[in-house]
Amino acid sequence: MLRKKIKDILNSTEYGSLVCIKGWVRSKRDSKNVAFLAINDGSIIHNIQAVVDTPNFPEDYLKDVQTGACVCITGSLVQSQGKGQSVEIQAKTIEIYGTADPETFPLQKKGHSLEFLREIAHLRPRTNTFGAILRMRHAMAFAVHKFFNDKGFVYVHTPIITGADCEGAGEMFRVTTMDLKKIPVADGQVDFSKDFFGKETSLTVSGQLNGELAAMALGEVYTFGPTFRAENSNTSRHLAEFWMIEPEVAFNELEDNMNLAEEFLKYLVKYALENCKDDLEFLNNLYDKELIQKLNFVVDNNFIRLTYTEGVEILKQSGHKFEYKVEWGTDLQSEHERYLVEKHFKKPVILTNYPKEIKAFYMKQDADGKTVRAMDVLFPGIGEIIGGSQREESYEKLLNRVRELKMNEKELWWYLDTRKFGTAPHAGFGLGFERLMLFVTGMSNIRDVIPFPRTPQNAEF
Repeated sequence: MLRKKIKDILNSTEYGSLVCIKGWVRSKRDSKNVAFLAINDGSIIHNIQAVVDTPNFPEDYLKDVQTGACVCITGSLVQSQGKGQSVEIQAKTIEIYGTADPETFPLQKKGHSLEFLREIAHLRPRTNTFGAILRMRHAMAFAVHKFFNDKGFVYVHTPIITGADCEGAGEMFRVTTMDLKKIPVADGQVDFSKDFFGKETSLTVSGQLNGELAAMALGEVYTFGPTFRAENSNTSRHLAEFWMIEPEVAFNELEDNMNLAEEFLKYLVKYALENCKDDLEFLNNLYDKELIQKLNFVVDNNFIRLTYTEGVEILKQSGHKFEYKVEWGTDLQSEHERYLVEKHFKKPVILTNYPKEIKAFYMKQDADGKTVRAMDVLFPGIGEIIGGSQREESYEKLLNRVRELKMNEKELWWYLDTRKFGTAPHAGFGLGFERLMLFVTGMSNIRDVIPFPRTPQNAEF
């Protein structure tokens, strides 16, 4: 018999019809001559109840139907007599696909801490929390592609292996096929000419530079792929492997970039509110009582726009005691960003025109020689969620900046080349997908919004 998803059955009114479900037992309650099974198949956060008349089954047959077991149940769909669900199944047949020993199955009880679940990442998708997060992660990924597709953007796959350090941070994972016990050396240095690519290569920290190349031919492009950073930070905000969404648009300047970022974020949050209602309500009730309120806060408000300099002045005059001192020329901390959003403006904020010394080499320089046309979008509860800029289109200015920072000019010849042939104003930004997921799920640790987190000393699952 053809299986039906629990999501569809819960909305069905075909009472008396024969249905087949397949899923995992979330709980089992025994009563005299009756067993009640809560079954979930991952299609929705809600379970469906299967009512089993135990005398109709062989003796001891149901002893292996325990929490965690995988089963196939056929039976009649009937109106539920209990509270909390409209329909249930009167089981006629039960096939056990896989058992779960109650003595060793780690999810036998409810209420496990998130810390404990990180230790069993191979099983945590079976919990309500991570089922909800993974369904929302899918919904947000779909919404990203839908937004850009509907606006006529081209999805570009940029390299994961690269010879360029986009951010200039140097915290990159090296890629090599060399025998680490017999590393070739020339003139006291590792001879990368003997390596697979004939040069030093790493896992990318961003698809931006390659995205810019595509934008100079296709106009409007975006990347959405895995990125990597070898930053030895064991915090709730850092991952070694994460996903980035990076649009690049030819002919856009800073104002256009801000407009696109605001439209994009509002679209994603609205999509979550409209398409992830059950999961959002669960996460709102269990983890963040203000989650849905924060999402509506983003959709309902226009983003405030001001310069970094104006933001620093507001912070200095606020009278608020910050842990980190506010000074012009330094990066703002999350506490500063959140103050502007949550206390001062009570709206999402876009800060622009940052000091060039704290921003990347490729950002377009302002006429004052001190700032660049950068922008950061700041959200409640999280601080920066998007970082971007208008890119420097002048070959001379970009080359001077590369030399000023003592970057490897030869390694960036291809990037500089685009400023020689048909250069044009262009702009883009990056949205860390996991940062977005933190915001839309209300979770507090970035390791809990990616299926299998990669962090220092952890690459097991």
